[in-house]
Amino acid sequence: MQGRVPAAPESRSDIYNPATGEVSAQLALGGTREVDMAVKAALEAFPGWAATPPHVRARALFRFRDLIERDLDRLAAMITAEHGKVLSDAKGELIRGLEVVEFACGIPQMLKGEFSEQVGNGIDAVSFRQPLGVVAGITPFNFPAMVPMWMFPVALACGNAFILKPSERDPSLANELAALLAKAGLPKGVFQVVHGGKPVVDAILDHPGIEAVSFVGSTPIAEYVHQRGTAAGKRVQALGGAKNHMIVMPDADLDKAVDALMGAAYGSAGERCMAISVAVPVGQATADALVERLAPKVRTLKIGPGTDVEAEMGPLVTREHADKVQGYIDAGVAEGAELVVDGRGLNIQGYEKGFFVGGTLFDKVTPEMRIYREEIFGPVLSVVRTESFDEALGLIDAHEFGNGTALFTRDGDTAQAFLSRVRAGMVGINVPIPVPMAFHSFGGWKRSLFGDHHMHGPEGVRFYTRLKTATLRWPKGIRAGAEFVMPTLK
Repeated sequence: MQGRVPAAPESRSDIYNPATGEVSAQLALGGTREVDMAVKAALEAFPGWAATPPHVRARALFRFRDLIERDLDRLAAMITAEHGKVLSDAKGELIRGLEVVEFACGIPQMLKGEFSEQVGNGIDAVSFRQPLGVVAGITPFNFPAMVPMWMFPVALACGNAFILKPSERDPSLANELAALLAKAGLPKGVFQVVHGGKPVVDAILDHPGIEAVSFVGSTPIAEYVHQRGTAAGKRVQALGGAKNHMIVMPDADLDKAVDALMGAAYGSAGERCMAISVAVPVGQATADALVERLAPKVRTLKIGPGTDVEAEMGPLVTREHADKVQGYIDAGVAEGAELVVDGRGLNIQGYEKGFFVGGTLFDKVTPEMRIYREEIFGPVLSVVRTESFDEALGLIDAHEFGNGTALFTRDGDTAQAFLSRVRAGMVGINVPIPVPMAFHSFGGWKRSLFGDHHMHGPEGVRFYTRLKTATLRWPKGIRAGAEFVMPTLK
């Protein structure tokens, strides 16, 4: 298939249906050889693609957008089959990815550059942005469509050739994206998929033909990717982990706050980098009321296979990850947190071998506990009680992660103080998951982001291009012969 680099069959990994626990396919894993093949093809394709007018590149992305919309149900089913998230959530992921495609379709506007006439007598200045060359994206399992689509539409629209290394846990959607891009008219070699594990990641980071790498994943790996990639001379943006807090003030609409927490903490089984995993009620009365209203809703979550139209939450992606999440619940109990709702040991009739963990709610969690410090990436919500807004804000600012955060309040002064002072990259005011729209940019602070650029939006265009500035004077303006002093453009 055009766009997919075939891997040697020596190394394979199993792909599971998370709802049944059964192996659904096997994936041939690549390595240095496959990365070399992809880079060679990309280097051959890049000059022609970079020379293609931006509006013509945009037309290919318009056609790609139409194909995604046409096949939305089929593509969502592919995501559910390998990731496990419910179908409505899979469709939502595709739609959020399409928003970036739509932004990238406006690339002629973003690449217009700047012009200044008469910066000196008979001298003009112009600046514009040019593509980097061959770039790569390394993406996680939790959004097999959306996260790659945060990267490659902007990179392609800017004139780069793109190599995608998707997660080996749910790789099929990446192959389909490659097929649809080819059908949309993308030239051969401009977009390619290379499957594999760490050997492929290292080969991408080390390869001299790759100019830039985008990464989304856990913080330890993000830091590794950033250090190794920059040491090899690459431009790197690496988005890491998160521990997103939501402060609930005494004046907040508590029913809306509870509904927001349910969706933000337990949607996609908590396997979201923007999931709210810590609720921070201010005042004892607020905390008591919040836990009292949350508990019955968590207990009655509709959990089942992603294909069940009534399911609100599906399984986790693998047995190993489900066991890890349950291990965190064990740790929370051992450290003295109050387990209000226990999601361990969940069995779904007919899906007893599936990778299910039920919604879990902890109260009276403290900052010293592992379940507070570390990213669990599962359906576990911790309640940390505070007595004041300043104490709640201090919790967020003291945490090593600064990805996203939210505040629920009716008070404008409190909201403005929070927005101004909080040390996090993405902020929601009465919005629980503040993922920016595609024409803004996505990224956190502190150990949630390594590198200088956020993803998609204007920051994405800057990441995937180099600025070039020219100062222009034509022969008619040259009269005085050679000059040997620093030009001052008088």
